[in-house]
Amino acid sequence: MSDPGRHEFETLDSRTEYCGAIIALRVDTVAMPGGRRADREVVEHHGAVAVVAVDSDGNLVLIHQYRHPLGHRLWEIPAGLLDAPGESAVGAAARELGEETGLGAQRWSVLVDVALSPGFTDESVRVFLAEDLHEVERDDPEDEEADLEISRVPLTRAAEMALTGEIVNATAVAGILALVAARASGTELRPADAPWPDRPTAFEDRKSRP
Repeated sequence: MSDPGRHEFETLDSRTEYCGAIIALRVDTVAMPGGRRADREVVEHHGAVAVVAVDSDGNLVLIHQYRHPLGHRLWEIPAGLLDAPGESAVGAAARELGEETGLGAQRWSVLVDVALSPGFTDESVRVFLAEDLHEVERDDPEDEEADLEISRVPLTRAAEMALTGEIVNATAVAGILALVAARASGTELRPADAPWPDRPTAFEDRKSRP
């Protein structure tokens, strides 16, 4: 019998089924306990960053943005892909905050890391806390971002929106409730450049190959 927790899930074979602009789909053949082999579909993704931005009055910056797969607008926190080669996670977060809201921040820390659906994708999101906000120059938005609404709400109201189903975006729910928990417990947050072992690399590596 196998020793639970000890098996090495070796990838025996791998093939690419699809490669698009922001994802790729590959199928890995993996060695299972007891000598079996099983195929596992894996969606490769750039990974992303998101920002819980808190102003001097304690309000969170939320955006209301159209999301085509669901077919309607969602309340979210500013977020975006890690699709610029070599860009740091906090640098990407600052870029996205500026592009979506016209805001910058003096203080950054890591709030929480989220593996969104590890059963089939390597997509992971690092959620930052941004404080000491100030206005920055913002280019004219395009596509969905040209239609987004920006609002500021108290943390308690944002948490209530998450618990009542008004906010369903997984990253926003995780970030908002993580901030509530951190403040309630007094947990010290990680620095903005803290290690991120689950930051996705497979899709960026794929895109960089000739």
